[in-house]
Amino acid sequence: MYLALLVIFLHFSELYTQEKVFTFNMVEIKVQPSVKVKNGAPMSIICRADISKKSDFQLRHNFTIFKDGKLVFMITSDKGEARYGIPVARSADTGEYECTVEAGGKIKSSNSLHVWVTGMTKPILTAEKKEVLEGEVVKLRCELPEEVPPLYFFFRKIKMNSKPKQKHVLELQRNFSTVEFSVEEEDNILHFDCFASRHVNLELETSEPSNRTLVTVKEPFIKPTLNAKPSSNITEGDRIQFECSTMIAQMRGIEIILQKNKTILNSVQNEELLKYSAVATLEDSGEYLCKVEQGRASKTTKLNVVVAELFPQPVLTASAIKLDENKELTLNCSISGFQKANFSILRKKSNGDIWLKNSRNLTMRVHVNDTGSYICKAEVKGIVKESKPVKIYVYAPVSKPTLSVVGGLPEVVLGKPLRLICRAVMGTPPITFTFYKGNKAKKIEVNDTYAVFLDEDIRQNDKGGYKCDARNSHSSGMKTSNILNITVIVPIRNASLGSSPYGEVEDGSETAFLCSVKEGSWPIHFKIFKKTDHEVLLFEKSENADRILWRKEAMNRQDTGTYYCIASNRANVDVKSHPITINVILAAWQKGVIAAFVLIPTAGAIALTSWWFLFKKKTAKRPSMEMSGSALATNLTSEKLTRQNNDGDYYSRSGYIEDGENNMKSTDENKGPDLESAEVEYTEVEVSTLDPHRAPVQKGTETVYSEIRKANHDSVENRHSMSQAKQSTALWKREMKKIILMSASPASIFLPLSSFCQNKYNPAWKLRNSVPSSL
Repeated sequence: MYLALLVIFLHFSELYTQEKVFTFNMVEIKVQPSVKVKNGAPMSIICRADISKKSDFQLRHNFTIFKDGKLVFMITSDKGEARYGIPVARSADTGEYECTVEAGGKIKSSNSLHVWVTGMTKPILTAEKKEVLEGEVVKLRCELPEEVPPLYFFFRKIKMNSKPKQKHVLELQRNFSTVEFSVEEEDNILHFDCFASRHVNLELETSEPSNRTLVTVKEPFIKPTLNAKPSSNITEGDRIQFECSTMIAQMRGIEIILQKNKTILNSVQNEELLKYSAVATLEDSGEYLCKVEQGRASKTTKLNVVVAELFPQPVLTASAIKLDENKELTLNCSISGFQKANFSILRKKSNGDIWLKNSRNLTMRVHVNDTGSYICKAEVKGIVKESKPVKIYVYAPVSKPTLSVVGGLPEVVLGKPLRLICRAVMGTPPITFTFYKGNKAKKIEVNDTYAVFLDEDIRQNDKGGYKCDARNSHSSGMKTSNILNITVIVPIRNASLGSSPYGEVEDGSETAFLCSVKEGSWPIHFKIFKKTDHEVLLFEKSENADRILWRKEAMNRQDTGTYYCIASNRANVDVKSHPITINVILAAWQKGVIAAFVLIPTAGAIALTSWWFLFKKKTAKRPSMEMSGSALATNLTSEKLTRQNNDGDYYSRSGYIEDGENNMKSTDENKGPDLESAEVEYTEVEVSTLDPHRAPVQKGTETVYSEIRKANHDSVENRHSMSQAKQSTALWKREMKKIILMSASPASIFLPLSSFCQNKYNPAWKLRNSVPSSL
């Protein structure tokens, strides 16, 4: 039964849960009366949830409203709407609003909504004091209790019949600000107010002005009075006295100051009266200021004084401004329309004026050191006036100038500028220098003792004609230098080196080297070098010519190499030629010596070879040489064996005898119809020969050619012999050519010749080793 009840309960619970199905369609937020609300007006933030249900059932909603991400309102309601009311909207209520609704475990949020509360509240201004003294300060406080920073505060000081003075302060953390205004002279009744502003949505909002605050100002002392005695209009030489006074409420800290053009003439402290007197001059005319100060308070009074001229400024005149040395100078000092005065003439110096004479006139003979400024002074009734200075110039005549090249000799390299200097040893500056090239003036320069001229247009044909003039204000006039002739140095161009003979030079002969240049001023310094691992200077000489010849005697193999030359002149530019190569070869007489050493043995070898062939031809006709190849081979073999058995001190160097025997056998077997066309074949046979003196343990071999006749015709044999001689001769010639080419000197030929004589291709060597010793 209980199980049945549980099943029924679960079934009805499932049916109940299925009946409470709902979903959020939308959550929205809005403001009343609008998103733009005037400051001080009421407004409401409304959050509404739009929900769809499967059936009609009660659903509780949790509403939460945020402003700028911060929670400002929260409520739970059975209704689908919640209202957040603000009775008095302020600027602080401006911001981004958003609401969130939670119901049945589901949550949904609205979009954000910006609300702008326009306008600001009226600020409140308070003053620390309602009554102040001149020189003190007024402290003000401006506050907006219901606004939030940042705020700009503006304070104004309002005075009758004048433009208000304003100060402003930016407050980032506070909704109030303070400021101080100083109380100045003539500030009697002051009014102050303030207002504030701020930026909202890139727009500037400004509050209405605050309440106006009244501040009364009291004077600590009265405005001073300033008088001049006997009068403010007086004449030079009269004494004038100034008096400045005031009425002071409190004596401590009071100060009276008398000024003219910001210059303090006199001052007193803790007194009510100031006095100052002086003898009046024209410079005393102007505006005077009396100032009374106490603490920050200050009051001033002005007085204008006019001083009439007693006598005009004296004038100094000179008989001449520019004079020659040893001439007379007269100075005269005068006052227009006034004769009774004490005159004096002085010379001005930087360290003080030098008195010359107490008189209106001065005459003197001048020298160069009398050049300078002169003045005169006039005194009447204690008033001294000074004339304007007069500049006097005394000149010594210029000496004859000298013209020279800056830095050295009167020469210039073509293509480079010429720098000339004109100098006058004597003469009072300024001196005017004039440079001439030929008869044409090139430059005029004014200097003290010298002038420099730069001529950049130098040509190869320019040879001189430079001069300069010097003159000053002396009556002697102009002086001219001597004419300066300039040598134009042409730089070296295109150096070349040649030799005779060129390329190949015989050993021991003389070789001439010619180094020349295409262009260049003389003298020219020539150098000839040989290029090795380092540069070797062979020859150098200076010549007044564009070429130089150097002969080198007795060239040898060590002189083979690369040569070049360098040419230079006073232009100081080294020009290098292209290199040439010299190869030192054997001289004709050296070749003759080599030929003598080679051809004489060769001729002998050829003669011996010819004799040997003739000898072979004769021996070939003998009957004993016409035996069969096998019989001859058998005899030779038996002879060899017999000698080996009989004398153990002799031996054969080769086994060619067996090969010869076989060859002879095959030749006899192949005799047939082609016997006439057959050629003669030769085989080398080594025969042991007995030393005639039978020296012990001495062995020698001689090679002979065993002729195996294949034909009976002597012409065939002769042709074969001649062909073999030609081949041997050709091989010998090639070996001799190699020896001649590799020889460096006559002495070096002997080593190749000795090796050549042992060469098996040398016909003489063959002939010597082919002929039996018995012959």
